[in-house]
Amino acid sequence: MTDRFPVSRRTLLAGLGGAILAPIAPVAAVGQTRPALALQARAGTMVLRPGAETPAWLLQTATRDGALRFKRGDEIDVTLENQLPVPVVLNWHGIDGAPAAEPLLGRPPLAAGGTDAFRLPLRHAGTFMVDLRLLGDGQAKPSPARALVVLETAPPVANRDEVLLIEEARLRPDNIAVAPGSDPTDTTAVFTVNGKPSFEPTVRLHERLRLRIINGCQRTAIALRIEDSNVQVMAIDGQPVEPFPARNGQLVLAPGTRIDAFVDVTRPPGSAAAILLHDGKEVRPIGRLLTSSEPPVRDRPLPAAAALPSNGLPAQLDLKNAVRVDVPLGSPAAPVPDWLSSSGLGVATPPAFKVKAGRTVVLALTNRGTIPVVFRLHGQHGRLLDRLDDGWKPFWLDTILVEAGRTQRIAFLAETAGRWLLEATALDWAAPQLVRWYAVE
Repeated sequence: MTDRFPVSRRTLLAGLGGAILAPIAPVAAVGQTRPALALQARAGTMVLRPGAETPAWLLQTATRDGALRFKRGDEIDVTLENQLPVPVVLNWHGIDGAPAAEPLLGRPPLAAGGTDAFRLPLRHAGTFMVDLRLLGDGQAKPSPARALVVLETAPPVANRDEVLLIEEARLRPDNIAVAPGSDPTDTTAVFTVNGKPSFEPTVRLHERLRLRIINGCQRTAIALRIEDSNVQVMAIDGQPVEPFPARNGQLVLAPGTRIDAFVDVTRPPGSAAAILLHDGKEVRPIGRLLTSSEPPVRDRPLPAAAALPSNGLPAQLDLKNAVRVDVPLGSPAAPVPDWLSSSGLGVATPPAFKVKAGRTVVLALTNRGTIPVVFRLHGQHGRLLDRLDDGWKPFWLDTILVEAGRTQRIAFLAETAGRWLLEATALDWAAPQLVRWYAVE
């Protein structure tokens, strides 16, 4: 099987540093003028290994499973009830311009037994994620994330819109999970898709699938390949791109990265296309697309898809007059000052930088450690700049992987006033999750 997916850890990480490559009922109640989302943080179980349940801390809604689906422009009335014995905070991946929902800064940790309520504006369509993991270091229970889907006002032509939320846990032989930020010795890496061991939808010839692929792993970069399939990348980190084919037929995702891809079913009835995952160490099957014997959806495949509708991010950034900030990154073996654990961030913590609203900001992310680091930008999306700092890659990102000893520069428009997090986590299960913050005034 390895020959069918020739990826090493080195090439997997190199892919991250360059050109990265069943419908759910809406959560909103009928008749409401504003959609509502009631969330509960509660204890439960997950099946991470066949035949055995593992204690878990879950983020649930009335629908329990599946993606949370809304429309662009919705303002959601969110409530969170904490039924766990520890404080929790919601971490929204990729949601721009919502300072009141910002974890730790706009919404402090919610104590055990507490309830919180706030409004979440959904300015952009795309694929996002929410989880309870920001305070999760040292908590030895897996906590699965939830996909958040925000639909375009005029959705593209696709027969199916499916989420693939890929997550990882480290399990001991007694089926107990080892917490992120702790030593994973004598554990086994276990991957799930949408909380299950495998993803095996039945499809029909000439169907077009929109796959919303989310790397919900906390410390692991992955490569994904759908065998014998034409995979067209349509969006990265929730923001549309000019459609392009996946490089070498595979998608590479840092922890937290989301990629929307279109896949046209061309395999004959009765066949199966394997979905393979590579974590830099080994290849493992995580699902299949099973082509049914039913008649084709249409006589021939759909024509090439047009780009998804723009979310209105700026076409140009003023790099010449940008505010430039150095942001050093590190690892447990080579720590850098000013980065704190999420539980150590408080109201007295000074910001990494301040900027006036409307200014362009360029961050120089330098990894001084020996392990690749994932950097996450909250509040706005950024452009990954070219090495010579004279242009940018043709996509917007909120999650950037910086290889050891390298510098990546990103530019963004400080559009929305507020206090926003910066996250940094090395690609090592034992590495801590670290945070800083910046202010847009």
